[in-house]
Amino acid sequence: MDNNKLYNALLKTQERHRAERAAQAAEVDEVPEDSGQEGVANNAASEPTYIGHTWSEEPARTERSYAEPGPNWTMVEEKREKRTPSVYDASVSLDLIDNPRPWTLDDLRERKVIYPGMANKAILDAFREIRIKLRDRAGAVNFSVLISSLGKEDNSVLTAFNLAATFAMDAQSSALLVDCNPWNSDLGHLVSSPMNLGVTDFVADKSLKVKDIIYPSGVDRLSVVPAGTQSASAVELFSAVRMRDLMGELKSRYPDRFLIINAPPLKASTEAHILVRYANQVVLGVPFGEVTPDDIVSSVETLGSEKFSGLVFQQ
Repeated sequence: MDNNKLYNALLKTQERHRAERAAQAAEVDEVPEDSGQEGVANNAASEPTYIGHTWSEEPARTERSYAEPGPNWTMVEEKREKRTPSVYDASVSLDLIDNPRPWTLDDLRERKVIYPGMANKAILDAFREIRIKLRDRAGAVNFSVLISSLGKEDNSVLTAFNLAATFAMDAQSSALLVDCNPWNSDLGHLVSSPMNLGVTDFVADKSLKVKDIIYPSGVDRLSVVPAGTQSASAVELFSAVRMRDLMGELKSRYPDRFLIINAPPLKASTEAHILVRYANQVVLGVPFGEVTPDDIVSSVETLGSEKFSGLVFQQ
């Protein structure tokens, strides 16, 4: 058979297949007049289908099975559920962060909280530089940073709050400050909303949900988790499996969230050493006139080079 004859034979075969499919489709769409279903198939194919949050003119896919043709044949139609995949949108999630009582500029200045356009630009730039260094070191979308003082006083919460506020200044990210120092209540002075239950309460009470311990801070895109009221058993609570799960949940739920952990003084507490395990990086605060170079070296050696990221000298 030459090429022309072979080509013509293929064309005839294709036309015959199309005719057979058309005949089968006509037979399928035919509905008996007394069935009360006239036009169901055609209407189902032509009406727009609501999928997720958008209207689609494309008909929903259906799967049909039929009995052998006869006087009482019936049609069974099962619609396949069609779902659109959900895509994480940072701008949507960040808009959902509640801030019902935002601080005014006077409030922020009174509490020594940094903000864009503040008069003392050197302090703002210093925290921005820390943010850049931490991001460069992490090389990840989000991470957790532990802040602890090398002095004897519990004076790291303001540094931790300002570092969290620095991450929250970025319109494409959010920050969550987790206070894990149940012996210091200074966080309440920095937050505009009243707080009650916190980390230790959540770990001790399995009926609590994560949302029960997260509070708005007064700063846009910055939320806080207080330390809680169970200070007597903090060592055991911070070592618990539920604590590990909580920290993992807080960090991984949103890819644009940076976790800042405020810990008790590193040299004066066991809890700070336990909390280090939940952080990707550690920044140590150095109070003016309280710490010797040997103290800094020994603390850095204890942490190890993998987690230690730098020092913040506090006045």
